[in-house]
Amino acid sequence: MRSIYVAGLGRGDGRQIVELGLMELLARRAHRTGVFRPITRGDDRTLELLGVRYRPAAARSGVTAEAAAEIYAGHGTEELVSRLVTRFHAFERECDALLVLGSSFATDDLPRELAFNARLAAEFGAPVIVVVGAHGERAEEIAMEMRTGYQVFSDLGSTVLAVVANRVPVGMSVDPGLPVPCYVIPEHPSLSAPTVGQVMRAVDARRLQGDEDALRRDVLGFVFGGATLPVFLEHLTDGALVITPGDRADLLLASLATEAAGTVRPSGVVLTLGQEPTTTVRDLTARLAPGVPVLSAAADSFTVTTTLAGLEGRLTADNPRKIETALGHFESHVNTADLADRIELARSERVTPMMFEHTLLERARAQRRHIVLPEGEEDRILRAADILMRRGIVDLTLLGRQEVIRRRIGDLGLDLSGVTVVDPVTSPLRGSFAREYAALRAHKGVTQERAEELMADVNFFGTMLLHRGEVHGMVSGAAHTTAATILPAFQIIKTVPGTSVVSSVFFMCLADRVLVYGDCAINPDPDAERLADIAISSARTARRFGVEPRVAMLSYSTGHSGSGADVDKVRQATAL
Repeated sequence: MRSIYVAGLGRGDGRQIVELGLMELLARRAHRTGVFRPITRGDDRTLELLGVRYRPAAARSGVTAEAAAEIYAGHGTEELVSRLVTRFHAFERECDALLVLGSSFATDDLPRELAFNARLAAEFGAPVIVVVGAHGERAEEIAMEMRTGYQVFSDLGSTVLAVVANRVPVGMSVDPGLPVPCYVIPEHPSLSAPTVGQVMRAVDARRLQGDEDALRRDVLGFVFGGATLPVFLEHLTDGALVITPGDRADLLLASLATEAAGTVRPSGVVLTLGQEPTTTVRDLTARLAPGVPVLSAAADSFTVTTTLAGLEGRLTADNPRKIETALGHFESHVNTADLADRIELARSERVTPMMFEHTLLERARAQRRHIVLPEGEEDRILRAADILMRRGIVDLTLLGRQEVIRRRIGDLGLDLSGVTVVDPVTSPLRGSFAREYAALRAHKGVTQERAEELMADVNFFGTMLLHRGEVHGMVSGAAHTTAATILPAFQIIKTVPGTSVVSSVFFMCLADRVLVYGDCAINPDPDAERLADIAISSARTARRFGVEPRVAMLSYSTGHSGSGADVDKVRQATAL
């Protein structure tokens, strides 16, 4: 069992991204992970976030801040520490790995706070990762605070694993010269930006347009609608939230028109003074850009602006998009493999679904590849692509009609600026792909004209991209049948040498393990030789994906209790 104690140095340290990244690292290597907050105050959203995301992780707290104050007042520090240590060790026995979230107090007595966290870390036997908030500071100030954090915890008997400076100004180099790894995480605008949903709650607004996805858009700035339309448009930028009186229908329509035209993507519009657009205007906005959120606030523009001043974003369980951005940013600037070695956390023998997923992400990031997604017009594919791009682990090409894909990206509030979109129908590659395919299938009587028709199909076109080496892999089947997905690959790419039959597997992600079910779709009635071939191929696939293959050959009869062709061929396949 390994525990890690995360301690912040001062206010505004942005510890959440580090806590999230560390929990991700632990969940990759341990089956039973836990989160422990020694002293919690009010609604602990970080504890809730980690508990919800990393199931079956357990999230516990020691005592509330009020209870801690009573214990301290009545019995002193030693009694408080003793109770927290008892609760920690009781919880620790339930976990393979445990992340401890250092306590923050409503006090400016930083030395006392650091000393208390250092004492707890030492009593828990947990090494410390110190997080320093660097927002708006100079390089020498950041380096000094990193050295201070390291020295304070070391002097108080804690083992410091690493020191992290978070929200460092972009492009700034910081070297504190410490004997432990030091990581610098630059400022990321969308992580500190509030969402439209947060704005809606902060100003007590009512939603007139837009769904839950729209409320997750990041607010990267504000534009106040008091100017004439031409001046307003000059100041409108991507991610800006428009705040304007409710009677300025011209600015509302202009904001949504820029989204529909693809020139500027505002995060949303807040209409103030409690005035709402007419039915005619509402109908037009719903047609122009239904994905752009439009809110109505009773307060005036000045009051709304004042309320939103200083509002910053937080990572919450209901905003997976921001979570994926945070994880991608953390993993891009922290050497997680080296950090895991320092933690010396042994990997669990059992592969849970979360460990399986994270292993794939680790491998993909280590050897970045280019993948084509033929079903680019499908919402699930677009949302998945958004997650992958935020995690920074793959290059993507989407296939489909560009205007349809771009419109759905806007409606869903996604950020796919780094993705290539190709329409097979209009692509200049279609002709050369058709000629090559016609040559490959000439023995089957495929003509150039027929090949041209087939290359307009996204699965055939995507398979040819793979065959030509333009991409490294293809993922399809969310909106297409197995046959439509497999047929192009079977005709163009063929089977691996030494494999006699095309087969498939399902990765069944159960609550506590991953099982591989061989050939559930393609071969309805294989003979013994093919069944043995499928079993071997399935085992190889399982091993390649980190699942140790222990093969069970299934039939309707247990052991030797039955007989008949369907049972005998399974026994023969097992022997083969």
